Amino acid sequence: MKTRLLSLIFTIFIFNITNATTIRGSVTANEQPIIGAEVLWRNTGFGTTSNLQGYFELKKNEKTDTLEIRYLGYQTMLIAVKDTAFLHISLEEKQEELDEVEVNARAVSTLNYRFSATQTQKITGAELCRAACCNLSESFETNASVDVSYSDAATGAKQIKMLGLSGNYVQMLTENTPGIRGLASNYGMEYIPGTWMESIQVSKGTSSVVNGYEATTGQINIEYLKPQTTDPIAINGMVNSDLCAELNATGGWNVNDKLSTAVLAHYRGDFMEMDGNNDGFMDMPKGNRVNLLNRWYYKTDEYTGQFLVRGIYEERLGGQLTKLKLENPYHIDINTTRIDGFIKNGYVFDHERATSIGIIMSGSYHRQGSIYGSTTYNAAQGNAYLNALFQTYLDDKSRHKLTTGVSFNFDDYVENLAFDGTVTSRPKVEIPPLDRREYTPGIFAEYDFKYDEKLSLLLGIRADYSNLYGFFATPRFNVRYSPWHWWNLRASVGMGYRSPNILSDYSSVLASSREIVGLNQDFNQERALNAGISTTFYIPLGRRELQLSADYYYTHFFECVVADMDSDPYKVIFGNLNGGKSYASNLQIEASMEILRGWTMTLAYRMSDVKQTIAGELREKPFTNRFKGLITTSYQTPLKKWQFDLTAQFNGGGRLPQPDSTNPLWNERFSWYPQLMAQITKYFRTWSIYVGAENMTNFKQKNPIVNAANPFDKAFDSSVVWGPISGAKVYIGFRWALDRD
Repeated sequence: MKTRLLSLIFTIFIFNITNATTIRGSVTANEQPIIGAEVLWRNTGFGTTSNLQGYFELKKNEKTDTLEIRYLGYQTMLIAVKDTAFLHISLEEKQEELDEVEVNARAVSTLNYRFSATQTQKITGAELCRAACCNLSESFETNASVDVSYSDAATGAKQIKMLGLSGNYVQMLTENTPGIRGLASNYGMEYIPGTWMESIQVSKGTSSVVNGYEATTGQINIEYLKPQTTDPIAINGMVNSDLCAELNATGGWNVNDKLSTAVLAHYRGDFMEMDGNNDGFMDMPKGNRVNLLNRWYYKTDEYTGQFLVRGIYEERLGGQLTKLKLENPYHIDINTTRIDGFIKNGYVFDHERATSIGIIMSGSYHRQGSIYGSTTYNAAQGNAYLNALFQTYLDDKSRHKLTTGVSFNFDDYVENLAFDGTVTSRPKVEIPPLDRREYTPGIFAEYDFKYDEKLSLLLGIRADYSNLYGFFATPRFNVRYSPWHWWNLRASVGMGYRSPNILSDYSSVLASSREIVGLNQDFNQERALNAGISTTFYIPLGRRELQLSADYYYTHFFECVVADMDSDPYKVIFGNLNGGKSYASNLQIEASMEILRGWTMTLAYRMSDVKQTIAGELREKPFTNRFKGLITTSYQTPLKKWQFDLTAQFNGGGRLPQPDSTNPLWNERFSWYPQLMAQITKYFRTWSIYVGAENMTNFKQKNPIVNAANPFDKAFDSSVVWGPISGAKVYIGFRWALDRD
């Protein structure tokens, strides 16, 4: 019986593959690939979206031979398909006045790549505008897969989590070059303004090996605005009830038909000392931030070159309120200077087979000077990165693609930590400089196979050598199979590695009086296996579509750093896993749909089980939400005159570090809490105004700073943060742009 059943399944599989006729093509505009263009069989609701290179493929439809290609801001195209020849589709920007355009459906603001082997979601600029979205850390408010929270209650530093684990295990990229990592991981998410981003790609689980070995739980890639498509002048301004103000200006210009450039500028100022919980400490630090970026783009038929450079300066001033006029206040002063950039060169030898070579070089220098009361932490990091790759299709039907290459990564850390034992109960310990240099050359190869809309395979392996940790291999495998066009099945498995950076990974403990133990030992390279399965249903309901998805991911660590805050409430003890256990399991279900014309809604629920051996016992990892619920909805009136957005989050409870038995305000667990966000936007022809509110439930964590009245006492701790620090706030802003001709 089992043999017959397996034979039947195999026969259905082969029949589905061998009877598919595939249409392939590319979507471009101004000779640049369009990512996420909708390619649909007209009047059917069935189709696909173009990928990161603008390519698409879909099975031929028996009901019609006409393709409808749609992308926000461009004219819809209808193309009659007579054969299976490769389609080169070039879109033209809309020239009609707004009142002459007939809007049949709202543009998709969050796209799921249906035919990719990896589980990847694209967050577009339209989705980013659904909230104030002042920077990257606030871009995930409407996303169920990524959590953002404060790492402590004193510095304003934010951290993300994916699959229940810290953002340290998510590979953060900017245009597929090293982005937020190392020293930048504490405040780097706030250094990317929302108005600078064209899109964000979020991939769950281990993904491509082309960009390195660091993606353990996922990969997030940020795409900046492109010179050739950016409005000549665009301005965005915002101010909130805490007297935080932002101003952004962007512009892109064509120098000639081959060369274009863009300039992006950002300023943020926090001018008021806010203390909503009356503990004598600022809820958010004051400060100023200046952020400038310039990029160039050059393209001919065969060659593409890009150059980008960015500079940042920021000052944060926090701690006890100045109006208290204390003789010896607890003062926080963090100054950051950073410069980074990249150079990309690509040459195409054969357009039909996409045979090309690419050389990517990037570098950054990050310097940070910090004072936390009586603790001084000064650090600098230099990074250099090279990635040279060759890729080509191995056949005429674009089914088999090979990508191979070499890479090199260099990190140079200089860190100095000092305590002044004369003004604090924290023991004065002489800590030698924590300097280190790591060189990591590597080679990689990746095979990408696609057969019509049915099957996608991504098989990759890379081998790297670290002067600190030796040789290591990174195998990864992703597969997608669609029994029918309305059902996707995916599976992935692979390894992820990272070099621990103790003080930047756990910088929250610096704003406390905890004694730091174990800094000078040799920490092992962190390595983990991630495996996941997912299923997605695309259910047609009239001319609309309901998307239902469910996924489960499991991460098992063979080596990782353990931060023990349980053994002693006045210490944090760092160590290796040393034969203990550490794992995370994550289950998520999600449904999204355009319910009525212009009205979209997403519902999601996630459960996490994250445990680690701490103090000799397998325990629930602290500060991890057991569940998260999300309801987000948006309504856009016809002709896009008004837009109304509402998002509700329900964040589950979890465990706190072992409490101090003498402190009645320090609990063993935290309970679940809700958050509500809303925004109203009024659109005009070239500009818009928006008004919104955050944390409308006004939920605040009580006593986020332990022993705030005595900041130099051994019990002082601002790192025990699990919920919102400040209450409800409102904001108002505007957007204006001069349209590109």
